[in-house]
Amino acid sequence: MRLNLVTGGCGFIGRHLVEQLVARGEGVRVLDLRPMAAPLRGVEQVVGSITDPSAVARAADGCDRVFHLAANPNLWAPDPKSFDAINHQGTRRVLEAAQKVGVQRFVYTSTESILKSCRASRQSARALIDETVVLTLDDMPGPYCRSKFLAEEAAREAARGGLPVVIVNPTMPIGPGDDLLTPPSKMILGFLNGETPAYLDCEFNLVDARDVAAGHILAAESGRVGERYILGNVNLSLGDLLAELQRLTGLSMPRTRIPYALALVSALVSEGISNVTKTPPVAPLTGVRLARTSMAFDCSKARSELGWSCRTLEQSLRDAVRWMSERRLLLRPVAGVL
Repeated sequence: MRLNLVTGGCGFIGRHLVEQLVARGEGVRVLDLRPMAAPLRGVEQVVGSITDPSAVARAADGCDRVFHLAANPNLWAPDPKSFDAINHQGTRRVLEAAQKVGVQRFVYTSTESILKSCRASRQSARALIDETVVLTLDDMPGPYCRSKFLAEEAAREAARGGLPVVIVNPTMPIGPGDDLLTPPSKMILGFLNGETPAYLDCEFNLVDARDVAAGHILAAESGRVGERYILGNVNLSLGDLLAELQRLTGLSMPRTRIPYALALVSALVSEGISNVTKTPPVAPLTGVRLARTSMAFDCSKARSELGWSCRTLEQSLRDAVRWMSERRLLLRPVAGVL
């Protein structure tokens, strides 16, 4: 039986990937900082960090495929250097371990955030972004994006060196099961709970985490070595998302829009305070900078080359809200979605 290593297998996308691999009858080993909350039968676990060479070596030993998802997905951290240590250097460590054991395929989970320049003049404000975009480290708007950019460069370097690496770039994942509340789920929950009275309108792409997990498996099976595949579904504005959440839940969504300049100043002040208090800012500066221009994507390559498909946005939102309600995360009762 083939053995798959899933780093970050207790995370949002990782847990869905582990479940789908197990359902296919595959062997799975998870490397994660946290023990699995509800271990699946037959799944091995190495509790440890991708920053620990010995833990990575133990986890990779005997594996046929590696799905490398482990990362710090947040847009702010008390110590900005931790992004490079985990997302960049940790990825290099996993790549090296995979090279030593001779894996048959390595799927690296990048991000859509590194496909967008923080310099508006570098990309058209309305053009759809696809896999052919070429940017530099100077285009990255913050330490998270810089660390993921360098990690993807390391993955490409490994592919050129002979490691069978395929890169996937998920857009903003939503859906059930986000125990750690990654930025997209945290954003949606804030609106549902009435904790965000105004918003900076922007355009982005949403995708169900369960579909992203399926895309990882397809990338391992059918992806071309050295290529990147954007795993995204629906392009929409934040205003459109709020209208859909209001329709599904019956809750009143905010209608006040914040100008970009005001949002930028607020983020600068918020992060300045957070850098002193070491508590997360209300609006991370990196997130505001990414929202400056459209983050709409052309996701046709994954569909045409991998045979990948996605469920509807409505279904993903319904399942996400239902999961939040079951976990008692909602502060207001919802109507119609359950």
